[in-house]
Amino acid sequence: MRIAFHAPMKPPDHPVPSGDRTMARLVIAALERAGHDVVLASRFRSWDPGHEPRHARLAALGARLANRALRQIERDPRRRPSLWFTYHLYHKAPDYLGPRVATALGIPYVVAEASYAAKHGDGGANAAVAAALARADAVIGLNRADRAGVLPLLTHPTRWIDLPPFIDTAPWRAARRERDSARRLFAERHNLNAEAPWLIAVAMMRRGDKLRSYTTLAAGLTRHLPRAWQLLVAGAGPAQTDVKALFSPFAGRIAWLGELTPPTLAAALAASDIFVWPAVKEAYGLALLEAQAAGLPAVVGAAGGIPDVIVDGITGRLVPPGNTEAFAAALAPLLDDPTLSRRWGEAAAERMARDHDLAPAAERLDAIVQRLARGRAR
Repeated sequence: MRIAFHAPMKPPDHPVPSGDRTMARLVIAALERAGHDVVLASRFRSWDPGHEPRHARLAALGARLANRALRQIERDPRRRPSLWFTYHLYHKAPDYLGPRVATALGIPYVVAEASYAAKHGDGGANAAVAAALARADAVIGLNRADRAGVLPLLTHPTRWIDLPPFIDTAPWRAARRERDSARRLFAERHNLNAEAPWLIAVAMMRRGDKLRSYTTLAAGLTRHLPRAWQLLVAGAGPAQTDVKALFSPFAGRIAWLGELTPPTLAAALAASDIFVWPAVKEAYGLALLEAQAAGLPAVVGAAGGIPDVIVDGITGRLVPPGNTEAFAAALAPLLDDPTLSRRWGEAAAERMARDHDLAPAAERLDAIVQRLARGRAR
C-alpha cells in the first residue's frame, strides 16, 4: 500500500535530532517493515509557539500545499496514496494538509500520537487539531495519557487504538552483549571507577521541563553523597551551562558525554547500571525504552505514558515527577543491591523485546491500515 506520511512538528529528515524525529522514523520503519511504500508527503512544518497571526499564515500556506499535492496527483495518478498517515498532532503543530487531501481523495486519514486540551482555546491552531481529530478514521495512541483529551473529539470511541511506544531493540540488545568491553572503554576515557554503580541520564539540555528534571536529579543525588555512585550524562543544548552548575557539588563523579551517536549511546547505556530521570512532563521517553532494552532498571518520574513503559517493582521504580525525596528513596535500594539492579534490568530487557519492539509494532500497524483501506474500498 502507498502511504503518504506527514510529521507537521518536524519532518523525519530534519537535521536536528530529537525524540520526535526518532519516533517519526520508527513509525516509517514499522510501516515499511510491513511491506508498505511510505512516501514523505511534505516537509512543511506547522509548529508554532502560539502566535495567532503566524498561525493564520501557516494555515493558509498549508491549504495551498494541500491543493498543490492534489493537483500533482491529478496530473500523475501514480502519486495517489491509499492512506494518509500523520505523526504527532497537537496545539502547536496542527495538520493543515492531511484532512484536506484525505477527504478530497476519499482515503483513510490516520493520526499517531495526538493530544488535545480545551485549555488552549477553541479557535486557531487548537480548532484545527480538533477538526483533524474529528476527521480521523483512526488515532493511534502511543501515550495513553492523551486518551481522555482526544476521545470526545472522535466520531466513535473505537477510533482510538492503543499501541505501546516502540523502538528497534536489536542494537540495544547487541550493545548489552558487549557490556564488559564498553564499561572498560568508558572507565578509561572518562576516569570512572568501574567498581562503583554507574547511573546514566539521557536528555537534551533545554530550559523548562528538561532543566527542572535535571534540577530534581541533582537534588536527589545530594541525598546519596555517602554512596560511591558515578553519573554519566548524555545530552547537550542551550541550558548546558545551567545543567553543569547544578552538578558542581559532585566534582569527580560526573562524566559529561555530550550528544552521542546511536551506537555510542547504546554502548554508554549498556556500560551503565541504572537509568535515572525525574521525567517532569515527559510523554514516555525514547531514552527510557532504549535504556531498558540495553538491560538497565530505571528510576523515573511517573509522568504521561511512562507508567505503561515501566512495571513498578519489576523493571524499575516510578516516583511522582519532580519529587526529590521520593526519587532519592527509590534509588537507594538499587544502589545498595547490585543483584536487585541486575534482576530488574534483565526483566526490563525481556519486556522491551516482547512488548515494545519494532516487529510487533509493525504487525499491529499493518493490521490497522489494512483494515481501514479495506473499509474504504467497500
